[in-house]
Amino acid sequence: MASDASPEPTTATTLRIGYLGPEGTFTEEALLSEPDYAAADIVAFGSLVDVLEAVKGGQVDLGFVPLENAIEGTVRDILDSLVLDFELRIQRELVLDVHLHLMAAPNTALADIERVASIPVATAQCRRFLTEVLPGVETMATNSTADAARLLGQGDPTLTDRPTAAIAPRLAAELYGLNILAERVEDHPDNQTRFIAVARTGIPAPTGHDRTSIACFQRADQPGSLYAILGHFAARNINLTKLESRPTKRALGDYCFIIDFEGHVGDAVVADCLRDLQADVAGVKFLGSYPAAGEAGEAIRAEAHESHRRAAEWMDDLHQEIVTD
Repeated sequence: MASDASPEPTTATTLRIGYLGPEGTFTEEALLSEPDYAAADIVAFGSLVDVLEAVKGGQVDLGFVPLENAIEGTVRDILDSLVLDFELRIQRELVLDVHLHLMAAPNTALADIERVASIPVATAQCRRFLTEVLPGVETMATNSTADAARLLGQGDPTLTDRPTAAIAPRLAAELYGLNILAERVEDHPDNQTRFIAVARTGIPAPTGHDRTSIACFQRADQPGSLYAILGHFAARNINLTKLESRPTKRALGDYCFIIDFEGHVGDAVVADCLRDLQADVAGVKFLGSYPAAGEAGEAIRAEAHESHRRAAEWMDDLHQEIVTD
């Protein structure tokens, strides 16, 4: 088992990563798209909270979970768990293009379908298709998209008592012997999901293109409290990429603010901002500083590295001019 002091632990033993199972979920697809994660020992769990519990308990080194969807917004179970229930650090983020397909057992026609099973977030992303193509069809909640496909493919009686289809990734149809009745049934073709990897502790080193996530708790619900928090970022020209409020579950009207912003806790300006925030509000929970996702990420990081190299050489040249007695 890796030391708690290291982010994304790597030891002589194989890295263990937990994810929402079963096989064939978008989470697994996203996880396997990362070359270093694809070589890991990946372990499927029955729920998202089970994944976080496994990280907390040391059963796995990392948990890989969805955090945000372009259509449905934040995955609240994960966000609330990270903010209120667990002490974990975000190590990495990844954005995956999401395409959903309607699938059923062989010899089942689209016109036969009486029920559609999937995780509620997925069926919500296909409202238009379901309304226009399968009006009045019942929806049934499962733990994941792939779980719907698995139960259907394995002939589980809860899904096979009448003609049922599943909404799931293409990989799930292949894994569980289902036929795709309709492709890309999501309402928005540019649908994406943001995934994160979390560990018990550790902060990845700055890369020059990073994101930091925090939660800010208020001392009291009073006018100007959010303005005061945001003022710390504005004064330092720190760009916010996400701002969301969530109930603390302590009392009605008691909210905290979850903030994502550009930069790394290792950057002097970010550290200064967080220090002042911690002094001014009831508390700041640090969720992580990690490499920012995006197609241009590697190019931005490479340019930042080169800029720092040139700056270091410039400073070395100046130091050599210092006259010493």
